[in-house]
Amino acid sequence: MVTVDEVMNALRSVIDPELKKDIVSMGMIKDLSIDGNKVKFTLELTTPACPFNSDIEEEVRNKMKELGVDLDMKVTARVIEGRAVEMSELLTGVKNVIAVASGKGGVGKSTVAVNLAVALAKTGAKVGLLDADIYGPSVPLMLGLEPGLTADENGKIIPQEVYGMKVMSMGLAPQQGEQNVGIWRGPIISGIIKQFLTDVNWGELDYLIVDLPPGTGDAPLTLAQTIPITGVVVVTTPQNAAMNIALKAALMFKKLGIPIIGVVENMSYFICPHCNEKTYVFGAADEQKIID
Repeated sequence: MVTVDEVMNALRSVIDPELKKDIVSMGMIKDLSIDGNKVKFTLELTTPACPFNSDIEEEVRNKMKELGVDLDMKVTARVIEGRAVEMSELLTGVKNVIAVASGKGGVGKSTVAVNLAVALAKTGAKVGLLDADIYGPSVPLMLGLEPGLTADENGKIIPQEVYGMKVMSMGLAPQQGEQNVGIWRGPIISGIIKQFLTDVNWGELDYLIVDLPPGTGDAPLTLAQTIPITGVVVVTTPQNAAMNIALKAALMFKKLGIPIIGVVENMSYFICPHCNEKTYVFGAADEQKIID
């Protein structure tokens, strides 16, 4: 008969490749029970989005096979709660708020935000996507959504749903004549973003992806001052102008105490369909400057 210590010692040799810690010390083994030669427990992975989940599960099964036990294992995944759980009244059901930012417009920020949100939703996570680019909301067009919003019994706006995620954008609001959001000033923009956070029924979310407008103006400052942001993904292209402005955006978030969790270099190169040669249209970039 195998003992609890033997099982746990075997599992301690399974290391999460990303976090560099063993799965026992990380609390990933739940509800362990042993009945003769039958071992039963739950393997609670840290996030459904982890690319190493299948590797960890396979290694756990191999370790139990080496022990010669009859394994009954349930595999689940939870999303680690980031800074967003510290919120009191705003977005109480949201575990993590991830902002996608850029210093310069036209670098593919919204494309990255949409693809990030869809990718997370495909892992089984509960995802919301907030298009906070009030001046030029492009998320509805990318997702094939038409204007039209409704409210629940409490008067909160119900976001539209597509690809298994909830979406809110100024582009989904009913059009009112010739009103041009391009002439709206900072205080109005800040108020709209706050309304998107307080007056939208987001429900329970693992991730709220926020597509910020380009630059370092009122919108990102309002978001940072209104809710705790788990982290920021900065999007840029290889040109020096875009890289320099992206660096300014990254420094702004750093001063606000918000972690930069990733830098995306978009439009890096073109691959010839005939010879597969890579052509760096805008030149090779030094994205390490932003990372540092």
